Amino acid sequence: MEIDVYEHGVPSWVDVSSSDFEKSKRFYSEMFGWEIQQGSEEFGGYSMAVLNGSNVAGVTPATPEAPSVWSTYVDVASVDDTLAKATAAGATTIAGAMDVGESGRLAVFADPEGAVIGLWQAKEHKGAGLVNEPGTWAWSELMCDDPESEKAFYAATFGWGAVTQGEGPGAYTEWQVKDRSVGGMMKKPMEMPSFWGVYIAVADVHAAAKKLEQLGGTVLQPPTEIEPGVFAVASDPVGATFNLFQQKS
Repeated sequence: MEIDVYEHGVPSWVDVSSSDFEKSKRFYSEMFGWEIQQGSEEFGGYSMAVLNGSNVAGVTPATPEAPSVWSTYVDVASVDDTLAKATAAGATTIAGAMDVGESGRLAVFADPEGAVIGLWQAKEHKGAGLVNEPGTWAWSELMCDDPESEKAFYAATFGWGAVTQGEGPGAYTEWQVKDRSVGGMMKKPMEMPSFWGVYIAVADVHAAAKKLEQLGGTVLQPPTEIEPGVFAVASDPVGATFNLFQQKS
């Protein structure tokens, strides 16, 4: 699926920051067939991963002592206004609003449970140009302790609606913009920090899990069937976790 412009309030971009940039470049290039175009030092070496001529994700060196991690960014009309709403609702600013050349404007915050998410006000860079196809970003999902309080926070910040299926620990919530599902949320199954997880689509999750291990990654949860398809939780060779996802045909 090709996308030219994202609606405000819709997640539009993902990237991975790495403590070993060269190792991550090799891994993701071989894992998903990405052509990683080296970015300029002006922006910390931030690099675009390209597949079939479209930008699909970012790969960037992590700042000193920062963990290797995947991040999600939400398209907004105004980074400054949205950051103010998030702060008023209990967020903590990680990176204040800043311009990224002619690409757009950026900010990053942690929600009241500590899950980190970014804001993106697009100029030249609109977001991921190709999604929901093998080798591209397919979904982002909040894993948290208190879904009800998170519903209130993200409604106040982005105006998101929330539709929940099921009850108890297994309940699953879909975030919605104008009745369209744009992401997910569920209660964490174990003691860990709250976080926003990223799903990368693959044609065959079992084959992808084997390939990932051959390339030095780790399968943290083996392929597991869920209603939309099959997923596996993985870690790349430098410790950034993400999910592999094979949609039902």
